[in-house]
Amino acid sequence: MRVYCFLELDEAGVADASIRALAFARELADSLVSGAGTRVAAVLFGEPPQENLAPYGVTDIIAVAGIDGYAPQAWARALAGLLNGAVPGGMVPDGSAPGGAGAGEPAGVVAAATDRGNEVLAHLGAITGLPMAANCVAASPAVDGGYALVRQRWAGLLLEEALVDGPVALLTVATDVVPARTAGAAPEVSAEARVVSASAPTAGTSAPAVAGSGCPAPVVHRISPSAEAADVVVRAVETLSGAGGASLATARVVVGGGRGVGSAEGFGPLEELAALLGGVVGVSRVVTSEGWRPHSMQVGQTGTKITPDLYLACGISGAIQHIAGCSGARHLIAINKDPSAPMMTRADYAVIGDLHEIVPALVAVLRQRSG
Repeated sequence: MRVYCFLELDEAGVADASIRALAFARELADSLVSGAGTRVAAVLFGEPPQENLAPYGVTDIIAVAGIDGYAPQAWARALAGLLNGAVPGGMVPDGSAPGGAGAGEPAGVVAAATDRGNEVLAHLGAITGLPMAANCVAASPAVDGGYALVRQRWAGLLLEEALVDGPVALLTVATDVVPARTAGAAPEVSAEARVVSASAPTAGTSAPAVAGSGCPAPVVHRISPSAEAADVVVRAVETLSGAGGASLATARVVVGGGRGVGSAEGFGPLEELAALLGGVVGVSRVVTSEGWRPHSMQVGQTGTKITPDLYLACGISGAIQHIAGCSGARHLIAINKDPSAPMMTRADYAVIGDLHEIVPALVAVLRQRSG
């Protein structure tokens, strides 16, 4: 059997949220009845990444070309073709076809629960008639068929047990389920997953070992769909720096601003700080309500749930809805004049003071250290 994992790309390669989804896909593959015979195939739209995906349990990489920009319906149509066990119409494989000999029956499609992952899998569900479940925490085959799921509801404030009654599971993974990867390192994979990667090369295709990994390099399949005109009516053309991997949901560093920033113009120093740290800017709900920043930048229950390595909250009191959105941060630093603000009590490090003095000082130090 085979589990497909839809990967998103950013300027650095595979987006962090997609790496976490790969770990989830490997766990799902290991839980299937077929056991060590289940393979994980990474599907991406564009050129294959330079980084090694073998340590994540990936045996195949399917690189889809020929669709310019982000076209969710066309992308979903390509995924549907893979699920049908045949190369979709107009696709010409480079090497062995992913749906050909040795591919196995599809067991599921997994993606990160980002805006893009949820949208593409929702289209896939509409095209195939298969049920789709979002924000999953755990998944395993049910005794009577289908899949037993645990998934987040209300921005992770509660967990729901559910049963998906379908031959193929379409699942998006809550971005805080799998710990963020350490720079330059792969997450832990089970011994069984390593055996699968080492012993199951695609029929008729060589899979050389990756130096130092003990696993063969995943087999790359290049396919080129001829998208229907109706499938590319809605399409976004953008650079990788503006793609899903650079979003709040997948950023490694987030600098947050709240009411204490004072105005739209007051975000200048925060944006500079975020740029120096290689991160992005997020905001609280009151900021969007005041019209200082768009809703797409909102962190919280009604915004985006973030899971960065570092969240620097500046002038944010910490309403429960905002806490629900940033609770997945590995490290939380809060800057606020009010020492009793909820955000200060939850922070790993709390800086009591005026953000308009502290943030420029941080910027100056980072500039000096960067030369």
